[in-house]
Amino acid sequence: MEPLVKTVLFRALAVGLAFGVANAAAQQPVFKSTMPDGKVIYGEKPEPGAKRIDKVETPPPKSGISGLTPEEKQRAEDAAKQRAAANAGADKKGRDLDEARKQLKAAEVARDTGKEPLPGERIGLAGGGSRLTDEYHLRQKKLDNDVEFARKRLSAAEGR
Repeated sequence: MEPLVKTVLFRALAVGLAFGVANAAAQQPVFKSTMPDGKVIYGEKPEPGAKRIDKVETPPPKSGISGLTPEEKQRAEDAAKQRAAANAGADKKGRDLDEARKQLKAAEVARDTGKEPLPGERIGLAGGGSRLTDEYHLRQKKLDNDVEFARKRLSAAEGR
């Protein structure tokens, strides 16, 4: 699974869990216990020894998506979509940056390992010795150009 998909699913799960916990907390019953001396105690459980116990209905919460007007819900959903899009853009930028760094590293390694002449890139001279062929110099130029291109791509990915 791609990192972006994992991130979006994780965030959606976290939001869902947060709303689920909020709803579960809001639906927890509240008891009004009237003690023999007339004292009233509210709690999650009935008080032992109470003369009278009433279950109190709690109003729906005003926080979270469920407590919003339709317009507020739409704005919240739009804001969530914008955040997700921004995060997706940041994730893509990070991947592009990593890929540009890898390509630069690979181009530098190829250039450094390509310094040695390959078979057929040396020509013997009549007076002894040898010289490098034009093919060798063209190959070196291509390796240098590959490194320069990778550097430019990395600079662009970094926003410079």
